[in-house]
Amino acid sequence: MASLTDSAVCLRCWDFSETSQTVSLLTREHGLLRGLAKGAKRAHSSFSGGFDPLTSGQIVAILKPGRDLALLTAWHLEQVHRALRHDLAANRASLYMVDLVNRMLTAYDPHPDVFDSLEAALTRCSLKGEASRSTLVFQWQLLCTCGYRPVIDHDIETGELLDETSDAVGFSSQRGGTVADTGATDRWRVRPSTIQLLRSLDAESSSTAVDDEVIDRANRLLAVYARDLLGEEPAAMRWAFPELSSSSTGT
Repeated sequence: MASLTDSAVCLRCWDFSETSQTVSLLTREHGLLRGLAKGAKRAHSSFSGGFDPLTSGQIVAILKPGRDLALLTAWHLEQVHRALRHDLAANRASLYMVDLVNRMLTAYDPHPDVFDSLEAALTRCSLKGEASRSTLVFQWQLLCTCGYRPVIDHDIETGELLDETSDAVGFSSQRGGTVADTGATDRWRVRPSTIQLLRSLDAESSSTAVDDEVIDRANRLLAVYARDLLGEEPAAMRWAFPELSSSSTGT
């Protein structure tokens, strides 16, 4: 048996019994961790009163070979992010972000950059009016870290520069980036301003003032791209982007 102590964000939790919980955590140095916390909801336990999604702290766990669930032995709560429980847009955005993490990462495959990005996104999402931009930055960073950065600086089919003087350019999940706007059914029409915003994220210049409408369009584009990569719609996607159908982007 191996034991670990690590920083963690609680992604999901379920009641296992009247006093115990099963938990899905993103840890900084050990990746996704799913475990059983016996007696987590008992008074005066070593679990800070139990687990709640969108909270962060220090986890202590024991890994048993051949077991899907780790045995969680302590949880030291450090950050509650209370604002995420009082602002509907921030709550939905945060639940969407942790849903993406659960689906795009695999157990015990550490991605410290993703952990740091999620922590930063939850903190920023707690600020009034920052939910949309926080979601956009996190989606971009998650896709890039997981190896799914879309090509956005040229036509991925021809290698030619995009015509950004036109009303729209094309984007294809199947091809992994921008393409000519031919009207084909395998691509979406995306405004050049949306692509330009994504480039600013790539250049780490996302603090530049941008209209909320452009941020929303870029968010929808990345959400649909992530959905296509996963092959299914994350449950929380319809909460964060209720205007999206299974076949459109509106970007």
